[in-house]
Amino acid sequence: MKKVKVEEAVGKLFAHDLTKIVPGEFKGARFKKGEIIKEEDIKELKSMGKNHVFILDMKEDEYHENDAALRIAKASRGEGIRLEGPKEGKMTLVAEKKGLLKIDLEQLYKVNDLDQLMYATIHQNTVVEEGKALAGTRIIPLTIKKAPIDTVENLLLREQSQNNPMIYVKELIPYKIGIVVTGTEVFEGRIQDRFGPVLEKKAEEYGGVFHKMVYAKDEEEDIKEKIEELIRDGAEMIMTSGGMSVDADDVTPLAIKNTADQVVTYGSSVLPGAMFMLAYKGEIPILGIPACGMYHRITILDLVLPRVMAKETITKKDINQLAHGGLCQNCAVCHYPICPLGKA
Repeated sequence: MKKVKVEEAVGKLFAHDLTKIVPGEFKGARFKKGEIIKEEDIKELKSMGKNHVFILDMKEDEYHENDAALRIAKASRGEGIRLEGPKEGKMTLVAEKKGLLKIDLEQLYKVNDLDQLMYATIHQNTVVEEGKALAGTRIIPLTIKKAPIDTVENLLLREQSQNNPMIYVKELIPYKIGIVVTGTEVFEGRIQDRFGPVLEKKAEEYGGVFHKMVYAKDEEEDIKEKIEELIRDGAEMIMTSGGMSVDADDVTPLAIKNTADQVVTYGSSVLPGAMFMLAYKGEIPILGIPACGMYHRITILDLVLPRVMAKETITKKDINQLAHGGLCQNCAVCHYPICPLGKA
């Protein structure tokens, strides 16, 4: 790469994209890398404040910014991601489908340990829609020595070959979800159920399929029987609503415990959602949702349910690690998931 006056660059090739900005109207590449510089381009270049330009004069042991970014982006991506670019030296990684974003943070940090290379992502465990920008990568200078890029590329490809890509989107499994609404007052029709519809909507929001809703009294055996009824009827995941606190009539945790083969946790390090419960009967997840799930827009359920839907094995440690960033700020206008909740 060589710096020359624009008048001396005619007939040569641009070494990189040149960005033009018209405030409020346009920002983008006016001239592209590899484009031949013409006599009539001189006036436009000078209007952009360019009296000198870089022309391609690369050595054999160097990569251009576009080539370096493309190599790193290709080596890092896994399933569910497409590449856009390079544009102005940057590669963008975009979701090909709705799913749960997963990132190997150790690999991400190793990539960024390389001088003159950057790789930025959104937070992992975010539910993303098709077309969502997930990450961007580029080198800082216009050219870079091949050796360090090759080293990082090989590291990423090695992990990829072991089914451990740095960044990918996991499919959300369309579980058939059965809901047990607890509460004698609801069962007997003294008050209207407002919790069940909330859980039905939440289940479908994260890719689940509503299967069936049943009602149970505040009695351990009745709740247990209703859970087992839904499982016999083909439900692949169970949600229970309410009855999760220490009140005398709240027996849902006991019913879940005596139905399940494994209890992962009763209690979480997230507010709202401290009384949350997660258990399994065989491979069927059972989620006990405390009353906060009825009136708070976002709770522990929004942090855990997508990971369950992605068929991840959730541990007590996973729940505990939500503590850092686990306090909802109750903002006047909720912007979740663009907020700190659940982000370490």
